[in-house]
Amino acid sequence: MARIWQQIGPWRLFAVVAGGLLFAPILVTLAGWLSPDHEVWQHLVDTLLVEILRNTLILILGVGALVICLGVGLAWLTAVCDFPGRRFFDWALMLPLAMPAYVLAFVVVGFFEYAGPLQSSLRDLFGGDFQLPSIRSAPGIVLVMGLVFYPYVYMLTRAAFLTQGRTSLEAARIHGLGPWRAFFRVGLPMARPAIAAGTALALMETLADFGAVSVFGFQTFTTAIYRAWFGFFSIEAAAQLASILLLIILLGLWLERRARGRARFGQETARRLERIQLRGWRRWAATAAAGTVLALGFILPVAQLLIWAFGDVSSIDSAYFGLIRNTLILGGIAALLTVTIALLLAYARRVHTDPWTQRAVTAATLGYALPGSVLAVGIMLSLTWLDHALAAGLPAWDGLGTTFLAGSVVALIMAYIVRFMAVAYGTVDSSLERIRPALRDAARSLGASEREVVRRVYVPILTPGLLTALLLVGVDVMKEMPATLLLRPFGWDTLAVRIFEMTVEGQWERAALPAIALVAVGLLPVILLVRGSARGQ
Repeated sequence: MARIWQQIGPWRLFAVVAGGLLFAPILVTLAGWLSPDHEVWQHLVDTLLVEILRNTLILILGVGALVICLGVGLAWLTAVCDFPGRRFFDWALMLPLAMPAYVLAFVVVGFFEYAGPLQSSLRDLFGGDFQLPSIRSAPGIVLVMGLVFYPYVYMLTRAAFLTQGRTSLEAARIHGLGPWRAFFRVGLPMARPAIAAGTALALMETLADFGAVSVFGFQTFTTAIYRAWFGFFSIEAAAQLASILLLIILLGLWLERRARGRARFGQETARRLERIQLRGWRRWAATAAAGTVLALGFILPVAQLLIWAFGDVSSIDSAYFGLIRNTLILGGIAALLTVTIALLLAYARRVHTDPWTQRAVTAATLGYALPGSVLAVGIMLSLTWLDHALAAGLPAWDGLGTTFLAGSVVALIMAYIVRFMAVAYGTVDSSLERIRPALRDAARSLGASEREVVRRVYVPILTPGLLTALLLVGVDVMKEMPATLLLRPFGWDTLAVRIFEMTVEGQWERAALPAIALVAVGLLPVILLVRGSARGQ
């Protein structure tokens, strides 16, 4: 037995167990089809299914096209061209990442609705019968999500353009291609992996969104999951809807990877391309385009939030500080546990290079591709089964109730860990790769155990990377709405939940204060991204 344990090793065992536990909610969600709720499904087919499929297709095509146009166009302008304000827009165009989609959604709806400030002013100017088309429409939600998620494409594509050397583009110019034809024939194809990766991230966030589509009254899989769970009280139907959404996301990722095939996209880094000096009206058009996107995606929404928040300062009370406390506690606990597990997984993958360990670590980091609502369903089903199993085997557990785990903060923390493990792991693993293996070998030769190597060698060196991972995960947890809304126990409302409750009732001013707090917190990881971008990382 001791020999088998020695062959397996604690690090390999930890990776396999952690990967299995973090992957379990996905399997449980797919297993929801084993017990379909026919009555609920008949109702969904008769009333909602066609609509949510159509709306999902609209979001995929509309948001995908918009983020590509905005992200690629702005990345090319700031990375390759020179125009007034370029240095400012180079980093400022990342700021919309700090704006949660559901926050921008309620700001847009509150500003453009019939009783909002814009239409009220226009009626005073043109008469009482003046009315704009409703902003609660497919173009409206596509515009909001495009403005929030284009920075994913912008950041990655801009980095790809910056790393493209002069050689390829100069060769295109020698063959008679102008700057813009060289962009379409050479620069754009070479940046395709970055564009595809950024677009995939944007679309995953789009499909995972619940708050923005709820504000717009736009029926999607996430709203249908919420309705099946809390409206029809059918967790089985919610699981089946969640599994369809999961399959759509996995299919999209598979199609993109298959379309890319075995193509290779080389980058030259020896010499940088001289910037294209825009002349005449083009230089001011570039400034106007970048300024308009930044204003619509960040500056004007923040200004409107500040106006609303200033008029609702009196609502700050002990309950509001309780929301802040709950948000910080959940963010801190989830971030600490997630980063700790990520560090152990990264180290296990470094110690053991066998296929089982590698696949287990990969399985543990798949949660970021899943919407919070899908994870909530899978975790609720998993912990409910565990509660029933423990109650049947342990009489003492039966006294705690059959929803002791499923109805507690444990379920919520587990959802956060699964959802954001990829964020923590990517940051920790990239920092770990910078440490030479010789340090571990030297410590082991001096008699240190693997645990001591991690605690006394790796952790002190990795401290900056660990702090960055804690910040990124903590902010993501504080902004997460679907999983929090579905799994939170009584008394554990957060700022994101408060925003949802106020926007459902159309109380935009009362939603402004918690929204400002989340936007301010969301600026922290954006600042890290800007600093990394300035260093060319």
